[in-house]
Amino acid sequence: MGGVGRVGRTPLAGGGVRYELVTRERRRVSVVARPDGSRTLSVYRGEHCDDTTVSLELDGDEAAAVVDALLPSHHSPSLLPTAELGLVAERIELPSASPWDGRVLGDTRIRTETGVSVVAVLRRAEAVPSPGPGFRLAGGDILIVIGTREGVGGAISVLGRTGP
Repeated sequence: MGGVGRVGRTPLAGGGVRYELVTRERRRVSVVARPDGSRTLSVYRGEHCDDTTVSLELDGDEAAAVVDALLPSHHSPSLLPTAELGLVAERIELPSASPWDGRVLGDTRIRTETGVSVVAVLRRAEAVPSPGPGFRLAGGDILIVIGTREGVGGAISVLGRTGP
């Protein structure tokens, strides 16, 4: 990453995640990502959370617009910026004790129930692009999904059910 190191990824109560990193200039940055798509972006003067230079509260659409502005898609006419299309892409982690562990993706009915597409599954150091309905899920898998904000929220609910 050219001198930039990820400091951490911390799950938060309520389903959010806090990402922290240190820039080349040794500035500390954190992003709190909430399940509803909202984000809090904070930049710190020093090493302590009390020393905030700037903190921005972004709703899901604003966060998606910032992400799209930062991604290389703006430099390639063949890539689609998702925010302009009303779509979001998210990672959904399948808990290790999930009732979907060992079952096939088609059993979740995610696409049918939510309209969300699973475009890849990350498992350990391997990526499985475009998994079909017969793909067998495993606890710890990270599903890369794309759909509307509401659809992604529904997919999170489907995968978080206590029973199929």
